[in-house]
Amino acid sequence: MPVKSDHRLRILVVANQKGGVGKTTTAINLGTALAAVGERVLLIDSDPQGNASTGLGIPRAQRKNTLYDVLMGEKPLSEALVKSSVPGLDVVPSDPDLSGIEMELAQQARRSYKLRDALEAVREAGTYSYVLIDCPPSLNLLTVNAMAAADAVLVPLQCEFFALEGLTQLLRTIDLVHQNLNPKLEIQGIVLTMFDRRNGLSAQVANDVRDHFGEQVYQTVIPRNVRVSEAPSFGKPALVYDLKCAGSQAYLRLAREVVLRERARRKVAA
Repeated sequence: MPVKSDHRLRILVVANQKGGVGKTTTAINLGTALAAVGERVLLIDSDPQGNASTGLGIPRAQRKNTLYDVLMGEKPLSEALVKSSVPGLDVVPSDPDLSGIEMELAQQARRSYKLRDALEAVREAGTYSYVLIDCPPSLNLLTVNAMAAADAVLVPLQCEFFALEGLTQLLRTIDLVHQNLNPKLEIQGIVLTMFDRRNGLSAQVANDVRDHFGEQVYQTVIPRNVRVSEAPSFGKPALVYDLKCAGSQAYLRLAREVVLRERARRKVAA
């Protein structure tokens, strides 16, 4: 059922400037899993490549209004919404024109707050309980806009050595946005992705991340899974493509963990 009180809306940025870490896969499948457990979800595709839109089966012909139109102030966010094939999951699709948005917005006032301003109507409407923003694999104006609009950042982290170096840079950016643009921004959690139990390095990276970040790391680990990798080519989330595969089941567990964390956070805040 729709969430009536806007204080329950949680806007999460799914971000990591390193490509190939399962960021878009996490945005798609976490959004689907949250919808599956009864949440009302809006996924905003903020990557010019538009992989989240494609992975949810939204062809380019259906992307008449996109995030580009919203950020340029040409359309309200409500006119860019597209219903996905997943009940309870709507999408604001992407457009290749987003790749040039930094130059187009360079001289505009509040250029870092374009997405936050557009999302005010969503907060007021109280339709959704979660907004997930899938960011490009870079720390550009699109990512800054997402972080300026968000409550928290969810970081997918691939279980490999170089992932830790990229995480340091991302945390620095989150801290800068927190200090200068959005004082409420926090880290929602770090989710370990592409875990290969046959690879000792995966376990070592996972242990190192848990030792350093403690409870900020989700207990759920997303395994490396062929069915999850295949799903986007069919325009389906993994949970629709193969619900029983290990990756789909992991994303369902992650969704439950996210919801439980939110309940605990609200309880403390109250």
